[in-house]
Amino acid sequence: MAVSLADNDDDDDFSETHDINVTPFIDVILVLLIIFMVAAPLSTVDLPIDLPTSSATPQKKPDKPTYLSIKPDLTLAIGENPVQRAELIGTLDGLSDMSKDKYVFLRADRSVPYGELMGVMELLRSGGYTRVKLVALEGPPGAPPPGAAQP
Repeated sequence: MAVSLADNDDDDDFSETHDINVTPFIDVILVLLIIFMVAAPLSTVDLPIDLPTSSATPQKKPDKPTYLSIKPDLTLAIGENPVQRAELIGTLDGLSDMSKDKYVFLRADRSVPYGELMGVMELLRSGGYTRVKLVALEGPPGAPPPGAAQP
């Protein structure tokens, strides 16, 4: 009769594996990437406005800014919703997250005449909205907008 007293049995079918399994980690990262890719465009204002450039120091953007846009055809929009000039103050007053002590971020297309911009600012002032910030692109003053043809 033969007996083996050696410790190296080849019966290691259930031994622990010490390798790191990164497949679940990669799956989670890919899901998060897709979520951010879908959510990022939804958090911006998509009105096609050619903003002028400014070399001023960029300011911190609040969590939920209220954008008032003056389009090239001189129509107004709050966020992405068009609004008539006569209804501007009433619409701003009706917003749930807007108050007279919050800033209104005014975006005006490069082609909008200065008089029209001042007219909208006067409408805001007459309605009690005196805290207005002008929105511009970062860059040196007078620089062509991104995507414009270079001479």
